[in-house]
Amino acid sequence: FPLFRAKSWADAFGGELYSVVTKYSGSLLLQKKYKDVEPTLKIKEVDGLELVKKFSEQMESMLRRKVEAVERLVEAAEDADLNHEYNSSLEFDYYNSLLINEKDENDNYVELGDEFLLEPNEHFNNLLVNTTYSDIQLPTNVYNKDPDILNGVYMSEALNPIFVDNFERDPTLTWQYFGSSTGFFRLYPGIKWLPDENGVISFDCRNRGWYIQAATSPKDIVIVVDVSGSMKGLRLTIAKHTIITILDTLGENDFVNIIAYNDYVHFLEPCFKGILVQADRDNREHFKQLVDELQAKGVGTVSKALSESFRILREFREAGQGGLCNQAIMLITDGALEDYESVFEKYNWPDRKVRVFTYLIGREVTFAPNVKWIACNNKGYYTQISTLADVQENVMEYLHVLSRPMVINHDHDIIWTEAYMDSALFSSQAQSLLLMTTVAMPVFSKKNETRSHGILLGVVGSDVPLRELLKLAPRYKLGVHGYAFLNTNNGYILSHPDLRPLYKEGKKLKPKPNYNSVDLSEVEWEDQDEILRTAMINGETGYLSMDVKVPVDKGKRVLFLTNDYFFTDISGTPFSLGVVLSRGHGEYILLGNTSVEEGLHDLLQPDLSLADEWIYCITDIDPDHRKLSQLEAMIRFLTGEEPDLECDEELVQEVLFDAVVTAPMEAYWTTLALNMSLETETGVEMAFLGTRAGLMRSVLYVGSEKISNRKFLTRKDKESIFTMDHFPLWYRRAAEHPPGSFIYSIVSEEDSEGGGLPNVVTVSTAVAVTVNGKMGIAAAVGVQIRLELLQRKFWMAMQQCSAFDGACPLSCQDDILNCFLVDNNGFILISKRPSETGKFFGAVDGSVMTQLLNMGMFRRVTMYDYQAMCKAHYHHHSGARPLLSPIYAFLAAVKWLISDFLIFLLEFNLSSFWHSDNLADAHKHKKHDTLQPCDTEYPVFVYEPAIKETNGLIECGDCQKMFVVQQITNSNLLLLVTDATCDCSIFPPVLLDVKEVKYILPYAAGTHSTTGPFVSVLAHNTSVKCERMRSQKLRRRPDSCHAFHPEENAQDCGGAAEVSMSPTLLLLPLALLLR
Repeated sequence: FPLFRAKSWADAFGGELYSVVTKYSGSLLLQKKYKDVEPTLKIKEVDGLELVKKFSEQMESMLRRKVEAVERLVEAAEDADLNHEYNSSLEFDYYNSLLINEKDENDNYVELGDEFLLEPNEHFNNLLVNTTYSDIQLPTNVYNKDPDILNGVYMSEALNPIFVDNFERDPTLTWQYFGSSTGFFRLYPGIKWLPDENGVISFDCRNRGWYIQAATSPKDIVIVVDVSGSMKGLRLTIAKHTIITILDTLGENDFVNIIAYNDYVHFLEPCFKGILVQADRDNREHFKQLVDELQAKGVGTVSKALSESFRILREFREAGQGGLCNQAIMLITDGALEDYESVFEKYNWPDRKVRVFTYLIGREVTFAPNVKWIACNNKGYYTQISTLADVQENVMEYLHVLSRPMVINHDHDIIWTEAYMDSALFSSQAQSLLLMTTVAMPVFSKKNETRSHGILLGVVGSDVPLRELLKLAPRYKLGVHGYAFLNTNNGYILSHPDLRPLYKEGKKLKPKPNYNSVDLSEVEWEDQDEILRTAMINGETGYLSMDVKVPVDKGKRVLFLTNDYFFTDISGTPFSLGVVLSRGHGEYILLGNTSVEEGLHDLLQPDLSLADEWIYCITDIDPDHRKLSQLEAMIRFLTGEEPDLECDEELVQEVLFDAVVTAPMEAYWTTLALNMSLETETGVEMAFLGTRAGLMRSVLYVGSEKISNRKFLTRKDKESIFTMDHFPLWYRRAAEHPPGSFIYSIVSEEDSEGGGLPNVVTVSTAVAVTVNGKMGIAAAVGVQIRLELLQRKFWMAMQQCSAFDGACPLSCQDDILNCFLVDNNGFILISKRPSETGKFFGAVDGSVMTQLLNMGMFRRVTMYDYQAMCKAHYHHHSGARPLLSPIYAFLAAVKWLISDFLIFLLEFNLSSFWHSDNLADAHKHKKHDTLQPCDTEYPVFVYEPAIKETNGLIECGDCQKMFVVQQITNSNLLLLVTDATCDCSIFPPVLLDVKEVKYILPYAAGTHSTTGPFVSVLAHNTSVKCERMRSQKLRRRPDSCHAFHPEENAQDCGGAAEVSMSPTLLLLPLALLLR
């Protein structure tokens, strides 16, 4: 097959295509208009370091205002407590957030449920709130009339005027709150709190990250649990729940390990033998799964387990690893202990550097004195836990002990949490799954008589949505591919445009289990020596350059960029800010001049819109401005209608300039639309353009009901519009393609609307300006056309022959030829078989794709995704189970009777009990489909544009397969002609398969030998990421530490377990038995 014929077909098709897209997009006109203004344009080089410092200073002052608000609340709370006399018979009505606005059968408001005015408020996610008053939330297991609660609520009424005053001073403040150590939560603005479907409120402010971090310093903790035979049944269930509750009180500044003991000492995760690991979400979840597997048997020997725990803590302390502050052992046992005293003498006395907290499980009190003695002689605290409902309150006691030194010192440390989504607060509101950080401070009792007890009253906090912070790094200053990101002292991402915290389970979006412990090195994975990560964790200021591969279009395509990273710390916080600019056009900013009158005239054209998420003018503070769109606000600002609007003058100037330069496009497009005859170009649906200032114009060439892709350029298709995180995909891809040349892009099969075959192609090109040798991208312009228009032009061109050929010897219509139109990533736009549209060419013809890869016309690029979700490989446990104890048998029998009560119980964390494998296997099948975080690698194929054409023969066994490839000018498309008669299926297809990255465990398979295994363990040695999990990445510790205080009252070390229970809970066991 002659090469020249393929070239003549490609040229004929390319020319025809170019004339259609230039005509209907108006790209030549737009290029001319920008060319005309070049003499008046300035191109300024952006100083990245100056920029990142400026952004950081603005962020610091914004965060400082939040700190001041919290400080005012702390002062008010402590003063109120100082002036409050405790009254055990206090009668007091307050607004209970569960009961407000509730009436009884006589139409009277219920007790604690008076009328409470609620109105929707945009600033608070359109939730119904009361901005003049706060209200009180209590978990179901805390009695709302308990004297401690009533006194605390009464005392904290003093915070109401401060909440309101704070909000008036700083209208960007969001939620402000006080979490009390007694369990109530005062929230401003007040909201109506809804229980879950079982009438339960499980939210307890005391086990939220912000509360625990503010109440305690960093801690290294070894949990030691007794799994001897006497712990069988309900005791083991309570013990498991106690471990899980302790894990929930740990955060990423803490370190942990878990040891189980009977005749032997077992590390719960063999991989963590002899070390402590960071208590980030990943590791905590991993431990929780393993805790679920614990079984009780054998005889308990505690001394070896304690010795091992002390050894680990000492090694970490001496090596300068771990939290370097508090160290504690949590001993969970039913009491039969032996020769433990010598262990404390050897390892912990006289300095008592490690506190020991003891939890006696069950109702048996025989061993209580021994268990209490251990805690009281090691600066700890003792509690007895006899029911599942006791667990939460008793575990919380250790936090009060660890907070004592800080309270006695009156050290008000300011803490900032890692990023989190508080869906607990607004479980009904999907859109409120916003990432935020909390600033919090502890509140202490200042009363002299209780000073040595170090009484923590609670924690005050306020939320800062991270989007608010990033608004201070405006998108337009960062170029087409640039972005800003934030990370924490632990190296975790706080905010990054490539952070994907949610995943889809069925139709529901859910937060990934590890969404807030995604490391910077997992998003900026090209930083292989972690130079960027190290510098940012250490709070340095500097810059670094890296060649990066940026995945776009859901990982199907890749942009090759050289990025400059500029970074600095945000003073007064544990955070660092990074700003990324791409080399070349990404580091230039275009400055044009135009008069307000001229610009305003062109801004008012109906086809013009602005990026909704960008901030041209601040509209979210003044309630009168909230209803304005950005465009309306800008026009009012320019006309002087709203002189008090604050607008970004540099950006407004850019918009005015772009509005004037792009104005002629409207008339051009309109004329075309009016003159479009039905026959000529049916299939051109719309034209659009976007400029670097987020300004967009578009025109429809067909009636809106005929548009094939209705989501395009709307908020439903975020990839196609300007957002806070990125420029539109059609703009970004065009910017990396030679100006004047067009990018053709087809949606792939799985992304096409309604799941049918893709039927529309987006075409775009960049408009560049050059001033003094510097090239900047001013805009991008394009059209959306129906695929059938492309097909018509393609098949017509494939029949053309030159004059001297006479009749065409061969054309694409012949059965012996296959003709394809593919893009620069190997996706098929046109094939003889319509079903192949949108598919990857390698999946259709592996032989030709393999040959093109060998010849270097395409190359394979390996990409990684460290935020993927994979199907969990569920392993069915084999091996003998302990015999069912009578209580399990009874429960299994009645389980179906009370299934509708189940979730209610789960709120009191009977979950480990119900899900125990000793019960029915009902849940097994569900586990097959669960997704869990994993790392994946996947290929992207990229065309090498230096090779314009090629041809060859492939040896396929019985025959030779001919192929010809020809580049189509001014596009990212290729014409591929192959021999249809030769069967070349000996070559496997080349697929875009995503593979999970497996990490081999460096331990021998014999680790889980039969010398007393107590956990049925999955075949760990195939896929556990042991090396990765063990490796301790660099982190910067929090500045302050409060481990001990000489005035501390160590005799306050616990006694009987007392829990203030609500009457409904006390009746719970009875209700269960009566059902």
